[in-house]
Amino acid sequence: MELLFLGTSAGVPTRSRNVSATAIKSDKSRRWCLVDCGEGTQHRLLHAALSLGQLDAILITHLHGDHCYGLPGLLASASMTGRQAPLALIGPRPLEAFVKAIQAATGLHLAYELRFLAIESLAMPFETADFTVEAAALSHSVLSYAYGFSEKNLPPKLDTHRLEALHVPRGPDWGRLQHGEDVVLEDGTRITSSEVLLPKRTPRKIVIGGDNDTPALLESLCRDAQVLVHEATYTQAVVERLGTDNQHSTAARVARFAQRLGLPNLVLSHFSPRYQLLEGAIPGIRDIAQEAAAHYQGRLFLAEDLARYRLAPGGELSRLDDMPSAANGSSHR
Repeated sequence: MELLFLGTSAGVPTRSRNVSATAIKSDKSRRWCLVDCGEGTQHRLLHAALSLGQLDAILITHLHGDHCYGLPGLLASASMTGRQAPLALIGPRPLEAFVKAIQAATGLHLAYELRFLAIESLAMPFETADFTVEAAALSHSVLSYAYGFSEKNLPPKLDTHRLEALHVPRGPDWGRLQHGEDVVLEDGTRITSSEVLLPKRTPRKIVIGGDNDTPALLESLCRDAQVLVHEATYTQAVVERLGTDNQHSTAARVARFAQRLGLPNLVLSHFSPRYQLLEGAIPGIRDIAQEAAAHYQGRLFLAEDLARYRLAPGGELSRLDDMPSAANGSSHR
């Protein structure tokens, strides 16, 4: 499974960060899903190897502008670039009214069917082409949700040692057995697929949260996850100075939650633009990294725009590009 961050800033964009949008895809497919679509998301996509024709579903966590104002433009561009396949649009119930109002006001006609699915009435779990998806309600100033993506269609693996012990020659018979068929060897021995197929591994799962001041609401959704992507809009020091968290999480709050659950990988995003990337800036993005690291002992990452990550079958998240993470305020163990 792969993640690509298209926007990691909270509220407004900065020179180095766009507002919220995250792409998730299987590592065995060209299809992908988009979680949130802040203003400018389609421009960020011009720098990514992702096609709007292969977009399987858009999932909106909540209807604050930095998470959905880019949606009308992206939908229009998908139509103008030739998309014809239906597209699922999932989110809080008011999302449909928001999009239809813009269509009516601007005369936006789409050459494909837009299928609105209100998360409040959607049977759980639901499926995209490559994922089984669950949702959890969060705590914010408007309806906000998190989505858990579990891979599906795991290919069965052959027990090669068992095949060799049974003297099954490499070739078409191995393929038949892997696809659940039985084979008969030249000497008349019948080999069943159940004899030589290994148990399927546990599906990988990534949880991507919307804005949320209570990480504990994600406990059930995260129980079998290897990665949590969660906002860390503030540090505790800034919250104390402001006198409010504006119903957002601090780095410490989400880090303590991830540590308590034993989540192996934590990715923080949605940073207030006050946290600068410049070395020595006060406050700086390193403040968020240091606050989270004081409470969390797993693999910790601070997301950056256009950074790509891969979750390996064994459950370890790694960054795929070669940008120097430490210099940009990221850390991992």
